[in-house]
Amino acid sequence: MPFNTPTSPHQLAPTSITRVMMLVILALIPGITAYVWFFGWGVVVNISIALITALSCEALILKLRQRPILPSLSDGSAALTAILIALTLPPLSPWWITVIGVAFAIIIAKQLYGGLGFNPFNPAMVGYVMLLISFPREMTSWIPPTALTDNSLDFLETVMFILFHTLPDGITFDALTEATPLDSLKTHLALGNTVDEIREQLGVDEAASRILSVIPIFGTIGGKGWEWVGGGFLLGGLWLIYQKVISWHIPVAMLGSLFAISALFYFIDPAHYATPMFHLFSGAAMLGAFFIATDPVTAAASNRGKIIYGCGIGIFTYVIRTWGGYPDAVAFAVLLLNMCTPLIDHYFKSSVFGHKKG
Repeated sequence: MPFNTPTSPHQLAPTSITRVMMLVILALIPGITAYVWFFGWGVVVNISIALITALSCEALILKLRQRPILPSLSDGSAALTAILIALTLPPLSPWWITVIGVAFAIIIAKQLYGGLGFNPFNPAMVGYVMLLISFPREMTSWIPPTALTDNSLDFLETVMFILFHTLPDGITFDALTEATPLDSLKTHLALGNTVDEIREQLGVDEAASRILSVIPIFGTIGGKGWEWVGGGFLLGGLWLIYQKVISWHIPVAMLGSLFAISALFYFIDPAHYATPMFHLFSGAAMLGAFFIATDPVTAAASNRGKIIYGCGIGIFTYVIRTWGGYPDAVAFAVLLLNMCTPLIDHYFKSSVFGHKKG
């Protein structure tokens, strides 16, 4: 009895897209948990709005393109894009900011190019950068760690503000907002202060902050609260490497190059350049290294190419953070290297199965 046996090589089929996306979303939970603990319920509200918007826009465009809707909605790619965008937004950003950013990412950056697998740029970062350029005021209205302020909002108050821009009596929006650690560092360095002076002014402990009426911005190694958020994303990212969902090449190359270049300038002039650990555990460095730069569609394909790709993102992140116009530059660095991916893949090709590397 003949059997229909396919020709060699025989190997296990790759894991499904849905499973990969679900594992990545699960790996985000430690970072999201720390985010909620330090910065309140706004991130949960933003994620909810982003998910509804992403799935609705995906279904609408697929309907207009006359493509099957359920397979694309169930693969988890739109949901992951929505969550990543929500994590880059200020916790109290108005609902329409989230809707516009997610809709732009799904419709323009993803579906306009043909859907998953055809987009040349990371959709989440395209949506974020569009918002940052178009609505700089709303995108820079961050809040301090809620665990260190008496003006934090509960879940219902957060929902009311995000949806209807209403606050409890006696609380103003200005009393809730604060610059991010990277932004504060950049601003005060431009005023001629040294890093030690800035940390002394803005890095006081919780007890002293209540006496001086100053909310501490800097923690032990990074931004106050941000170091724990970054640690959560680091933990989730290491789990993804352990599960072989992503490889180590891009995260290690990105974080290693960011550490190396920041260490170089710190040792040259520690008074005017922050420590390497501050750069690793402030802003979106950990989120970008493990969950954004590793996007298999827009990243380099070969292992050597991934190292070049990751190093480029780390270097551009530091350059833009230090001398550019934006305090946190992970999104811009990722998009710049997305542009370079075809060139990197051209010169650093993966070896063909059955052929020796030469």
